[in-house]
Amino acid sequence: MRVAATGAFTAEDLGVSCYHSKVGAVELLLNHLLDGPGEYVVVDMTAGADSFASGLFTRFDRTFLVCEPTLRSVGVYLQYAGYARDYGVALSVVGNKVEDASDVDFLREHVGADLLTWVSRSAYVRRAERGAVEPLSQLEPANRAVLAQLADAVDDTVQDWDGFTRHAHEFHRRNAAAWANDRTGVDLTAQIDPDFQLSRVRSGVPDAVSARIC
Repeated sequence: MRVAATGAFTAEDLGVSCYHSKVGAVELLLNHLLDGPGEYVVVDMTAGADSFASGLFTRFDRTFLVCEPTLRSVGVYLQYAGYARDYGVALSVVGNKVEDASDVDFLREHVGADLLTWVSRSAYVRRAERGAVEPLSQLEPANRAVLAQLADAVDDTVQDWDGFTRHAHEFHRRNAAAWANDRTGVDLTAQIDPDFQLSRVRSGVPDAVSARIC
């Protein structure tokens, strides 16, 4: 397993750059990624409108939104789902810090069928946040079972390679029109090869479980 981090602001960034300059590197990586057999890419991001400042939100096979049983948290879900609706984003909600059946009922009332599963309050996680990181086998069995549900949901998701290509073209055109053409003095939409399709490239790779997960 390899781990990468976008990194914090440098002294030169302060007051000059927004954090999208950091997460843009993640989008570039996913744009050039051809998932191979048995490969998974998990991206941990903050939920909310910031995810939509670029085309990054369209780069995943399935997006899991972690949602607590509170109005503020489900409000973030509603905002995200509203923005993502027109782009065919596969979205699932994972309840967090669920204590009883009323919490589950609250989440179902507000997120409906998008609620996939939920995690209870975890002493294991609390210890980890205090620096005592134990083997994952020590996680509570019920919460460990939730991780298996997430894996199953990812495995059941069909990768939309035509969608990846279409959205990449769309956001390239938007950026070209918004600022890049003026900055470079040329029409950057000419960089798009209309005959290139990721699905054709991917068809040469043996079928296997692979996914990008947000």
